[in-house]
Amino acid sequence: MKQSDSLFSQLKYDLPASLVVFLVALPLCLGIALASKAPLFSGIIAGVAGGLVVAAISKSPLSVSGPAAGLTVIVANGIETMGSFQAFLLAVVLAGIFQMLLGAVRAGVIGYYFPSAVIKGMLAAIGLILILKQIPHALGYDKDAEGDEAFVQLDGENTFSELVNAIFNPSPGAAVIAAAALLVLILWERPFMKRQSFTRLVPGALIAVLGGTGINLLFGLLMPAWQLAGDHLVSLPLAGETLGQLAFPDWSAFARKDLYIVAATLAIVASLETLLSVEAADKLDPYKRNTPTNRELLAQGAGNLLSGLVGGLPLTAVIVRSSANVYAGARTRLSALLHGIWLLLSVLLIPAVLNLIPLAALASILLMTGYKLAKISLFKSMYQAGWSQFLPFAITVGAILFTDLLIGILIGMGVAVFFILRNQYHNPYFYRQEPHHAGDRIVIELSQEVSFINKASVMLMLSELPDRTKVTVDGSRTVNIDPDVVEILEDFRETAKMKEIDYELVNIKPGAPVEYGH
Repeated sequence: MKQSDSLFSQLKYDLPASLVVFLVALPLCLGIALASKAPLFSGIIAGVAGGLVVAAISKSPLSVSGPAAGLTVIVANGIETMGSFQAFLLAVVLAGIFQMLLGAVRAGVIGYYFPSAVIKGMLAAIGLILILKQIPHALGYDKDAEGDEAFVQLDGENTFSELVNAIFNPSPGAAVIAAAALLVLILWERPFMKRQSFTRLVPGALIAVLGGTGINLLFGLLMPAWQLAGDHLVSLPLAGETLGQLAFPDWSAFARKDLYIVAATLAIVASLETLLSVEAADKLDPYKRNTPTNRELLAQGAGNLLSGLVGGLPLTAVIVRSSANVYAGARTRLSALLHGIWLLLSVLLIPAVLNLIPLAALASILLMTGYKLAKISLFKSMYQAGWSQFLPFAITVGAILFTDLLIGILIGMGVAVFFILRNQYHNPYFYRQEPHHAGDRIVIELSQEVSFINKASVMLMLSELPDRTKVTVDGSRTVNIDPDVVEILEDFRETAKMKEIDYELVNIKPGAPVEYGH
């Protein structure tokens, strides 16, 4: 795939992937709205804004935006502080404006300074959380809202107590539906199935959901006691109720001081979660493309601005939907844009049909996504990378698992920074020789010490290399080079192919690549 390809050049990959992301996003949008104590329809509006607005402006190839579990507590507290959902919507509008200003002043550079071990820890933690949180839904124990990723849950339980309750209170119908859906997803991954042309056109997730819905309807005819209904199914507002659920900002709240505190909190937290998620999505990208982070903040700000204007929740780039997008085979941001169209059309045209989908069938998709994010090979490779990489990774995983995403990331960052500082006994320095041409070859020499602090400089240097040149990165003088920098240099091989660069690394030890289910 070339960077110059048009948006629709990868449609045969992006269209099926968009359907998978739509199926994943649908219950999450509703569940996060419920967990946030906001109108259910506000979650759908945020999902549509994430698809139609953010994906249209962003240059991120694979990240998907929508309402985020990491904001549920902030949203619930914000609604309570503002006194009404309409006044809170004004804070969402203002937060969008703040984010656009952050993008304009180029604050997105912060995203380049997240250590690789912490990002990989976040991916593994999200994978484990998906598995632990979706097993109850797969067993028909739907007490906790979809999209709740916090350890202490809104229903008074925690991740592990909820799991125990589900195991001792299973629904036979849900278990059968989830098992059948998982079987379809596993079969779709087998080599003999991948060789079939229809499997490239029809995603396994769609077959799993259709099959699960069909099984549930069949239960209604043959075994009514096993049929799932009510809270065990998707719960979209019906077409006639949609317009009645629209809400708009209360502009009279502009004079309140607490409006600006809530808006600033939303903008900062949403921006941090977005930068973390796009960095993680870029690591999952098989083509190793880099998202322009300042452009991403502008896109997210525009999405929040519009979402708040029409009654939607605040949104961020979200790693669960983004990883589902990657594993579904998406190639460009068209997939994210299309998923927003499917969300909009589903609410307007077929809500009654979608309300037949069992949550147990959708849980199977998220279980498979969680497995791919938290594969044992990831833990092994991080352990083999040494304690300075493994401890920040493992502590990030544990901290996110037992708190929430942002608190866990902050704890992991603290550990990673400790190791960075411990290893830096003198000022780190990245030396870039002024490019000189031996024929048409650019030679770039690395200094004696190349640390994590130099990550942004290396990424910028690589992004500025001209197309159709010969480039040598020489580490002959280098004594210590940070694993993050090695990973960046290695990942650039795929980008170099797209830019037709003859790319060579000399005297640089390759890092151990991590497989994320590809």
